Amino acid sequence: MALAEFDLAIFGGTGDLAMRKLLPAMYARDRANDLPPGARILCIGRHESSDADFLKHVEQDAKPHVSKEALDAAVWQRFCKRIKYVAMDATDAASYKALVEAMRPDHAITNVFYLATPPSLFSKICKNLAACGLATSNSRVVLEKPLGRDLASAKQINAEVGEVFAESQIFRIDHYLGKETVQNLLALRFGNVLFEPLWRREWISDVQITIAEELGVGNRMGYYETSGALRDMLQNHLLQLLCIVAMEPPVSITPDAVRDEKLKVLRSLKNFTPTTLAQNVVRGQYRSGHVEGVAVPGYRKEADANPHSRTETFVALKAEVDTWRWAGVPFYLRTGKRMADSLAEIVIRFKTIPHSIFAQPNSSFEPNCLVIRLQPDEGLTLNLMAKTPGDGMRLKPVELELNFRESFKSPRMEAYERLLLDVLRGQLTLFMRSDELEAAWEWVEPILEFWDQEEDDPIPYTAGTWGPAAASALIARDGLQWREEALPEL
Repeated sequence: MALAEFDLAIFGGTGDLAMRKLLPAMYARDRANDLPPGARILCIGRHESSDADFLKHVEQDAKPHVSKEALDAAVWQRFCKRIKYVAMDATDAASYKALVEAMRPDHAITNVFYLATPPSLFSKICKNLAACGLATSNSRVVLEKPLGRDLASAKQINAEVGEVFAESQIFRIDHYLGKETVQNLLALRFGNVLFEPLWRREWISDVQITIAEELGVGNRMGYYETSGALRDMLQNHLLQLLCIVAMEPPVSITPDAVRDEKLKVLRSLKNFTPTTLAQNVVRGQYRSGHVEGVAVPGYRKEADANPHSRTETFVALKAEVDTWRWAGVPFYLRTGKRMADSLAEIVIRFKTIPHSIFAQPNSSFEPNCLVIRLQPDEGLTLNLMAKTPGDGMRLKPVELELNFRESFKSPRMEAYERLLLDVLRGQLTLFMRSDELEAAWEWVEPILEFWDQEEDDPIPYTAGTWGPAAASALIARDGLQWREEALPEL
């Protein structure tokens, strides 16, 4: 599907996200010849700068994030000609005159406004866009997370942005939904007959979803101290992955058909009580330790840290989807910084065999597992039991692995590439609807309120480990283990 001519205006166009992700993603699409000849990218910043000086900034800060294999001098030169710098104050209505003059008045041009700014500016920017006549029926707005910090602020953002733009023009971005493996999870479930009859409580024992990072907070302390792991990762990325695993088959792949089913999952999550909150939610904060053999400081000793901070850098919880399909199947969600490894994966663990016909006990049979890896290497692994070579009938676990890079030789799109293309096409399937966002906040808000009321600090865990021992105890109470704890030693 060819793209129409567009102007992409990035508020926060000098920032980290624009340089690391957005501009490299647009370059990749230019290299793939997806961008129309007249497409332009307007990077908006507060400080005065010429286009030439700003392009030096792009050369220094964005170009290194393009892989050497993808870098083509002629394409890079062509791409840079698309970039214009607009100096303005996004909070000052009078400043928008500069943006009006920079954008093309042609109604055939699609105007896309990407708000890579703090959420406190979303409403102000949208109102100013309306006041200067840029918020037209041919415009779209992209909202970068965090989309609020609680239910009330999320509702406020939805209401105020909704006064300017229709729901069909609002793209609430979650880059995890742009990952190739998430698309393949939809294909796996709804493009094959094999798994659907087994995708239910009768056959599935539990589901684990993990997003772990070896990195600490780095230079994001100012943001992270007011956010924490639950707001930063669980309320959005982890819950969206849970929705795709647990959703019923939609009637089609159209945006509202998919999002209707995800909303049903969010509304089916069993609400926490004070008792279940204490039992089924673990929060931690990393202390000094070693990651890949290098000593790293604890969270409270990072640069600009509050030495008495109670901000969580780790969350693990047990969720339950209260539906006919999933009743009784625990969903374990886990995310943390300064962990033992950097990975994102979904583990679907099936039930054990009811009876062994072989001369080995049931306990020696590992449950079949489907492991969906989102990063660092995207792929699928199916764990099965198979006979060992030689005499006798002894079974051991084996893996059937699908590596997407080896199976499909065509170039792969990064998450932001896919999502930006979908924005430019007006395709909303991979973006959250307002009621989805509010339902997710409604479910996690009791956790935040519980933590605010209790006096205990987060449980300390050593950097370079898999988090607090309480997270292992959480799942062990159900007779289970996190996947890395259950893996046999080599």
